Amino acid sequence: MSVTHTLSSLKDRLSPSDRMPLVFLGHGSPMNAIEDTAYSRAWTDLGQSLPRPKAILVVSAHWMTHGTTLVDISAMPKTIHDFYGFPQALYAQQYPAPGAPDLAREVASILASHHGAEDDRWGLDHGAWSVLKYLYPGADVPVFQVSIDMSRGLDHQIEIGRTLSDLRDRGVLILGSGNVVHNLGAMRMGGKPHDFALEFDALFADRLTDRDFAALTDRNGLGSLLTRAHPTVDHYLPALTIAGASDARDDLTFMTDAIDLASVSMRSFVFHA
Repeated sequence: MSVTHTLSSLKDRLSPSDRMPLVFLGHGSPMNAIEDTAYSRAWTDLGQSLPRPKAILVVSAHWMTHGTTLVDISAMPKTIHDFYGFPQALYAQQYPAPGAPDLAREVASILASHHGAEDDRWGLDHGAWSVLKYLYPGADVPVFQVSIDMSRGLDHQIEIGRTLSDLRDRGVLILGSGNVVHNLGAMRMGGKPHDFALEFDALFADRLTDRDFAALTDRNGLGSLLTRAHPTVDHYLPALTIAGASDARDDLTFMTDAIDLASVSMRSFVFHA
């Protein structure tokens, strides 16, 4: 597996294919959904580079379950505004993409060994729609979410990704949305990145490049660095799902690898042929 680090090089390599790439986006603040930022511009550029999928499966940090992995089978997933204290313009945002009920039911069956179950009460939380609106602004690609089971270990999400990986060969784009570093308590407006944020972000990038997933899921080995980077691991797990769905044939491209607000990594990455 080789590694490239620019979106421009990715544009040259991606082409229409039944085997879809894998995407993880550091979504950061919900305000990225309505502001012109380096991140929203990068997501727009990425969307113009990606092949058009038959459907999109999203694993977002903002759908957490315990003891089960739920799959949203809604025909028309609702847009969920799961945040507080933001401008009204953000609450007015809608992403009216259709769901993929038949495929979602199949995915629930595929995940039966991981306590997979159907759900029709969720929809698209802001981890999903705030980035999808840039990737596929027409909201015309069927999309559905799969929850993250917070009761399991870190390696469980690697297994989830591995179990879902065959969907790539059926034209399904698997999209993870979270943050490689996410410590809201340590945020500083305009402040320089914390040392722990830089250290964990760099460690993650190095281990991902080496496909050393055992290191990325070793709580004891990661120690206090993990707990500083992730007081809770909800934003970390979707990155592990995407890693698990990759294989040795994939190349890896990093993008938007800045630390925002001193303690939120906006690192994104794409696995692709």
